[in-house]
Amino acid sequence: ASMEDATESTHGCGNMSDSEEDRCSDNDFGPSKLGTKEYWEDAYKKELETFKDIGDVGEIWFGEESMSRVLRWMDKAKIPENAAILDIGTGNGAFLVELARHGYRNLTGIDYSPASVELARSVLLAEDLEDVTVMEMDFLNCQGELKGFDVCIDKGTFDAISLNPDNTEAGKKLYVQSLKDALKNKGFFAITSCNWTKEQLLHRFKEGFDFVQELPTPNFQFGGRTGNSVTALIFKRVY
Repeated sequence: ASMEDATESTHGCGNMSDSEEDRCSDNDFGPSKLGTKEYWEDAYKKELETFKDIGDVGEIWFGEESMSRVLRWMDKAKIPENAAILDIGTGNGAFLVELARHGYRNLTGIDYSPASVELARSVLLAEDLEDVTVMEMDFLNCQGELKGFDVCIDKGTFDAISLNPDNTEAGKKLYVQSLKDALKNKGFFAITSCNWTKEQLLHRFKEGFDFVQELPTPNFQFGGRTGNSVTALIFKRVY
């Protein structure tokens, strides 16, 4: 599914000029056009046109700080440079570029939006990163084609699947099964979400995964209470 970037949003996550906490603090969690393929295809068509015109890759879902957060964890976890890494919902491919710059060599990105795939490939080509694989594929319907990954990364894709008005619960279950299929035993899953709390994500991924750690994210204060507007968790696949 294609959720890495957005140009607009009714849920507070699409204005990429703001900080993470500003973008994610006013979600209403209901079904949304952000869960539809049509929305993302239209968004990436616009970004593709812009990239062809002026070379601007467009907006980055969650921004630079969420990419840096995951990269810092990968450093501390000593993820080897030849690890097989899957970017779920790669969008414009910005995170694939950062991973490659960081030294990772075995990279794959998937997205169900044809315009996203074309954009990501164009961005990678412009960066002389021709060895990165980008495929048009719906993560919920990949029929076991994705296997053997050491690390799977999601920044907003599970959020948007959860917002699909047609298949919210079914889609979430399919996502978990696809993730189990894609990851090696003891492979890692890094998820960044602004729709779901730590407790909700722990419940969703309780079968087949061990919780490893929570990554520090921005917090906000409201009415005397402090909370996190962004949740970033690491899981390990176990059988």
